Amino acid sequence: MRRLYEHLIQTHCAENRQMLFLMGPRQVGKTTSARRGAADSGAAVYLNWDNGDDRQRILAGPAAIAEALGLERLRENFPVCTLDELHKFGRWKGLLKGLFDTYGDQARFIVTGSARLDVFKAGGDSLMGRYFGYRMHPLSVAELLAPEATALVRPPAPLGAGAFADLLQFGGYPEPLLRADSRFWRRWSSTRVQQLFKEDLRSLTQVRELGQVETLAELIRQQCGQLTSYASLARAISASVDSVRRWIGILESLYFCYAIRPWHVNVARSLRKEPKYYLWDWSQAPDDGARAENLVASALLKAVHLWSDRGEGDFGLFFLRDKQQREVDFVVVRDGRPWFLVEVKRSGSASLSPALHLFQRQTGAPHALQVALDLPYIERDCFAHHQPLIVPAQTFLSQLV
Repeated sequence: MRRLYEHLIQTHCAENRQMLFLMGPRQVGKTTSARRGAADSGAAVYLNWDNGDDRQRILAGPAAIAEALGLERLRENFPVCTLDELHKFGRWKGLLKGLFDTYGDQARFIVTGSARLDVFKAGGDSLMGRYFGYRMHPLSVAELLAPEATALVRPPAPLGAGAFADLLQFGGYPEPLLRADSRFWRRWSSTRVQQLFKEDLRSLTQVRELGQVETLAELIRQQCGQLTSYASLARAISASVDSVRRWIGILESLYFCYAIRPWHVNVARSLRKEPKYYLWDWSQAPDDGARAENLVASALLKAVHLWSDRGEGDFGLFFLRDKQQREVDFVVVRDGRPWFLVEVKRSGSASLSPALHLFQRQTGAPHALQVALDLPYIERDCFAHHQPLIVPAQTFLSQLV
């Protein structure tokens, strides 16, 4: 199936000289999308660090890569080189800097990685101005409906109750979702977890306490969507709070989980520190309620990442909670101002949350939506209303990306 990232890659290569960094978790479809997106150039070269022959060419340096691209030949379109899993090469930044500075006006370069390619920024970004980053997410309701997204908010469209149930149960990673088979999903999930903790964690980090990190990951899975107490986690695994924070940061860099932090601007007596953590693979959430909330969280994170990566504005995803424990699950912020609030409920029979009214008044967000997982799709625009409203999840999620 086509992914929206393929169109994004084609557009980027046609309009920008900067390298394209495609970042995302294992098996989310980065390689397939990169190769398909590059294929329209008419001259595409794919080099995978994990392939011995490709690794030798990469290690030979920029001139060898340029030779593979055939830059001595005049072409109608720029040739495209995809460098896969390059983050595993210790000197990858220097290689890319030399490659772009020498051949950036003659070719286009796509760099993919399943561990975050942007984690080096804290130490100084030697590639500043030489790349644009795009964060690739699992499949969502909106992407299953249409693989291109030009507007911020789409018109609603029906996915189908069966396809929506499969997405909730099997997650958004292409292979288990398209197979929709419980036995395959269990085997695939087990293999992916082993790759994360037995391969990526061991080979890409300096962590020696692998058992403690694996136990920490299981605790995060069991508590996904709940407020995080670093002290409680540290006691549970017999580690220091600083170690827990560092290890969670590593789990985030490996796309096991992601943090959503509290929004406190114009919110009286709001929380300011404790984040919530959600899973990149929401099918691993411990129960139906957590899975439903995680599904919506992931769809919102995908939307704010894509909108920001495309240059539509500065978007962020937060939650709202005050010291009286009144809470709204999510708030999407656009250019520093709350845009819409989202409260997730499994049942459409639940009454409208009073917290939506409260926090909409405090934040001035134009939209406040209570998203119900069990309501059937209806052909109405959720964003055409400004008062707090109960809406079907299938309708709301179809309008994102």
